[in-house]
Order: sequence, then structure tokens, then C-alpha cells
Amino acid sequence: MRAQIFLVPILALAPLSWTVTTGVSAQRQADPCGIENVRRIVAVGDVHGAYEQFVRILRTAGLLDARERWTGGEAYLVQTGDVLDRGADSRRVLDLLRRLEREAPRAGGRVVALVGNHEVMRLLGEMRDANPAEIEAFRTARSAELRDEVRRRWLEGQIERAKAAGTQVDEAALAAQFAAQTPLGLIEMLGAFSREGDYGRWIRGHHAAVRINGILFLHGGVSPRVAPLGCEGINSGVRADITDGLEKVRLAPLESLSMSEDGPLWYRGLAREDDTAFAPELDAILEAVRAQAIVIGHTVSETGRIRSRFNGRVVQIDTGMLTSVYTMGRPSALEIVGERWTAVYEDGRELIRGPVRTAHAPIGCGATVC
Repeated sequence: MRAQIFLVPILALAPLSWTVTTGVSAQRQADPCGIENVRRIVAVGDVHGAYEQFVRILRTAGLLDARERWTGGEAYLVQTGDVLDRGADSRRVLDLLRRLEREAPRAGGRVVALVGNHEVMRLLGEMRDANPAEIEAFRTARSAELRDEVRRRWLEGQIERAKAAGTQVDEAALAAQFAAQTPLGLIEMLGAFSREGDYGRWIRGHHAAVRINGILFLHGGVSPRVAPLGCEGINSGVRADITDGLEKVRLAPLESLSMSEDGPLWYRGLAREDDTAFAPELDAILEAVRAQAIVIGHTVSETGRIRSRFNGRVVQIDTGMLTSVYTMGRPSALEIVGERWTAVYEDGRELIRGPVRTAHAPIGCGATVC
């Protein structure tokens, strides 16, 4: 069972005028569960702040030029979540995705950035996997002044509570504790991912799952318990958790859809269950979510290569892009053009097994017949 480590909510003590926002509203992606007739899909798994690797694989896949501008034409780029934590450059990854969301539609394409478990963790203030450089990226010339102000107000609160209880506090020790737990930039980062913050609004404006051409893409997977919700129910449930239900999730995370072990952002069964024994369960899951195949991230492939499972009906695309953490990892992308499924690496391409087309819903044509 995962331990839950949530940061003390110090943001409430910060002056509101210092909360980081840029005025860019979140982009609500329409009709995520009924997208059809897309000629080319490129899916990329967990990035975890590996900005340079992410850019390189997008260039290799023909989606970016040397200036990091969209060159994918009408292609759909699906990023299955977890751009945050572990690596140093998650803010740069977020900014790139946000810009490409605006650029791709001008060429007839689209960028679909999904919510992963680490995005929800950041909204909750769970910082166990945060890289110090991620925090440093939010540091400004006023960070020290802001931290001093928040520390002063926090200490006042501690002293008042101690007096009410008839006890005393060691102000010097508390101040040292606060400084150790609050690196410069942390308060600004928490503000940026708050309800009013720029990045917080952006994450809340995105979905947990998308179904394109009869293929379901999401971060963790679909468990037997969650399958009856379907694509639409998964999205509405996660959205409820990360908007009005965030405080409830913080109090009982493992009881929520977004943070439960068998929820769509954490479930690992599709990457780990035995292909033969679990096949009947997978049949029922695919029928419930109305998909021919499911593409997942979250669980790193042990070989560092994209993995096709269950006769091509599940494809695992997290190959450990952050190579400083995953030594066997590498950047990768999954390209789907009709019935042709290709694993794209910086040093070459290889065909992988995709799902067998059926008369009911041929892959590449959604629910229609091409």
C-alpha cells in the first residue's frame, strides 16, 4: 500500500497577489470519448520532466521541427500523463504541451494531454517525488521575501495555539524547521498548481481518458471494478475528484477514483496480469469501455521498449524516458496509422502487434466501416 505524504498547506498563508498565474485559461478538450477517423496517432508515455528526451522523440516522430514548432500536420499527439515529478524540467514540458495545444489545430492536428497520477499528486500537494529543480524553476527575485512573510505568519499561528494550550514553543527550532521544509520557489509552485493557479487550472481542464478510432488511451489502466464506468464515467469521476472533490480526496485518497490502487491512474493489472489467465477479464473490460485496444503508461516496461500484450489488445508505452532514473529506459513513441502499429525510437522503428480488426469496429475507422 502506498504511503501518503501531503505537504502542510502553507499556501493559505501566502499573500494572494503573489500566487503565480499568467491569465491563460485551461483548455477543455471536447468529446474525448468519440473521436473517429483520425489518420495518424502518436502516443507518448510518462515524461517525468525529461524535457530534452521528450523533444527528441517528438522530432523523431515528425511532430516538431528544430525550433520545437508543430510539424505534425493532422496527426493527433496523445500524451498519457505523468509529465511531473522525478525529473528537473517538468515546467518546460508543461509549457511545451500548452503551446502545442494551440499550434496543432492550425494544421488540422490536435494535442491530447491526459491526467496522470503525478498530476493529481501535485494538485494534492503530495511532494514525495518532486525534484528540487522543479521547485527551483518557480523561484523568483521575491522568493526570499515571500518565504519570510509566510514563515512569520506561520510562527504567529504556532505561538497563538501554544498559548491557548498553556504551553511554549521553541521559535528558533520552528523557524529552522520551516526553512528546511520550504525551499525557495516552493510557495510559488504550490500557488501555480492551486485552484487559482495557471498550471492547476490547466490540469483541471484535461481528461483522464480519450478514445480515438476505437482505441482507449489512459494513464494507468482499466480494472474490472472501474470498467463499467466507461470512458465517459472515468473522465467525469476523475474530474470531480480534482475539482470540487479535492479536499475529500486529500482526506481519504485511497477511497477516491483518482488515487485508489485499482483506479484508472494507478492500476497496473493490464501491464502485469498473465496474458492467458486474465484474457476473459480483458474481454469484459474492452466491451465495457467500447474499445478494441487499450494503450497505457504508468508501468515502466522492463525492457525499455514498447510492449504489446494480450494479442495486441493492450500496449504498454512507458519505456522509462527519464534515463537518469530508469537506466534501461529510452524515449519512445507509439505511431498508429490504420492497422499499422509502430514503435518509434531515436535509433529506429519496429512494427509491433496491434489488435486484430473486427467487422464490428475496424481499427482506424472508429465505429464506422472504411
